Amino acid sequence: MDSILQQVTSVLPDNITLPKNIKLPESVQSIGGAVAIVCATTLGLLTLKYHDRAIFTERPKGIPFESGAPLFGSLFEQIKFKDTVHDATVYMMEKHDTMTFGMTALGIPVSILTINPANIEYVLKTNFANYIKGQESVDNMEDLFGHGIFVIDGEKWRNQRKTASLIFNVSNFRDHFCEVFIKEFDVMAENIFDKKALSGKPVDFHDVIYKYTLDSFVDIGFGKKLNSLLTKEKVPFARSFDVGQRMCSDRFIDPMTDLYDALKPLLHPGTMRMKDHIKVVDDFTYSLIRDRREQIAQGGEFKDLLSRFMTSRNEHGEALNDKELRDMVLNFIIAGRDTTAQALSWAFFLLLNNPRVEEKLMTEINQYLPDEKVLDAAEYHDTIKSLTYAHAVFYETLRLYPSVPSNGKQALEDDVLPDGAHVKKGQFVLWSPYAQGRSTKVWGPDAKEFKPERWIQEDGKLKRESQGKFAAFHGGPRVCLGQHLATLEALIAMTSLLKRYKFKLVPGQHVTYEASLTCPMKTGMKVTVERR
Repeated sequence: MDSILQQVTSVLPDNITLPKNIKLPESVQSIGGAVAIVCATTLGLLTLKYHDRAIFTERPKGIPFESGAPLFGSLFEQIKFKDTVHDATVYMMEKHDTMTFGMTALGIPVSILTINPANIEYVLKTNFANYIKGQESVDNMEDLFGHGIFVIDGEKWRNQRKTASLIFNVSNFRDHFCEVFIKEFDVMAENIFDKKALSGKPVDFHDVIYKYTLDSFVDIGFGKKLNSLLTKEKVPFARSFDVGQRMCSDRFIDPMTDLYDALKPLLHPGTMRMKDHIKVVDDFTYSLIRDRREQIAQGGEFKDLLSRFMTSRNEHGEALNDKELRDMVLNFIIAGRDTTAQALSWAFFLLLNNPRVEEKLMTEINQYLPDEKVLDAAEYHDTIKSLTYAHAVFYETLRLYPSVPSNGKQALEDDVLPDGAHVKKGQFVLWSPYAQGRSTKVWGPDAKEFKPERWIQEDGKLKRESQGKFAAFHGGPRVCLGQHLATLEALIAMTSLLKRYKFKLVPGQHVTYEASLTCPMKTGMKVTVERR
């Protein structure tokens, strides 16, 4: 039995030793009993050492630490609050009275959570080379987003970004993109909001806006008229795309997510699994790619992203295959459809709860966009740029409800953040734009108020904040390529809707977010509509 005692001793922390004259009882003078003793003792000693954190992890240095359960760390808390994860982060920051803290969870790399603008700018920009999306991001998101621009690092990312940057230019904004947004707005107005204004029946604003941005970006992305605004049901592609995003998000929080998915057929017969939703997305996307290849081969010319990507090359100088095209365009669909729809939905939620702001915005809209003035797409694009207060409303909405409410990067090498937090190789630095927007340490005592005026300087011009303080569009070399496109579409829709309609919230509903990669409304937002 001496060898067994040696095995037990080998796992002891340095400050704990066993008595030299210890004797094993006769009842365990067997291999089975000895193994049980070793396992129980090992577990007990590991529990002593890792009494407040995940097994085989160390507390981050230089910052407050959120202690958790022995061996599991904060895993159970993360799972418990995963549906309200963003508000939980706000609570944790206020609890520790800090802008940075560390935590551990079994099965998830050690994380440093921060809302410190200096830290965020350092990771995104100053020391960009040391922080990557990492293999965990690929593992959690690859089945939906493949090797698209939002998942990958290195040369493949640089090549995709360079290709995309040639497409997101002023000429495309003024002409094709703006024209699509205006046409789809007319479809939305005539087929949904005009009818609801006549009937007086409520409508789910969030659902309608999602269809508007989906139709707009499928047209811009694939050159396809999806016409989801003309149907009452949700488009299967959109439904599966949304479920897939939620699954990807859950994987970052709960290591058991894929196990739950595997058990769905047993627990809920007939329920679609992640692979089923991926098939729906793939079938839709690949059919569009096949059609477009045939149309181009027959001499067709198109302005959509898919067609433009078809003329580009990958990092090896080769024409993009169907899988690469699928990944690139789907990544831009989430950037365009989801983020803009959510920003618009939250903007109207905030406006309807703050009539002072809505009235002030209406004054500006009537000044620059009078009823008797009819604008073409290019004129509308140029006029929108003059709406300072509308821009302020949009940015203030993103401050409180950022379309990407949490984000993170993995360290390639040991590092020290500007506030003194020590980052070990392989650890994640996570930042929460949602929590940052509500922090009085970052935005002052009125941080939780909806106050667009904070974005306007004394000279009346729009105020610009650092990417570390306002990371709604990311920052550094990976700053959002489509931020101007998203702003353009949002302001076209916002101003057009407000000019034409007066919305009111249906009483008694609880409007909140759904935890996902982005920030959708969990159960939508019911409104009634009147023509102005």
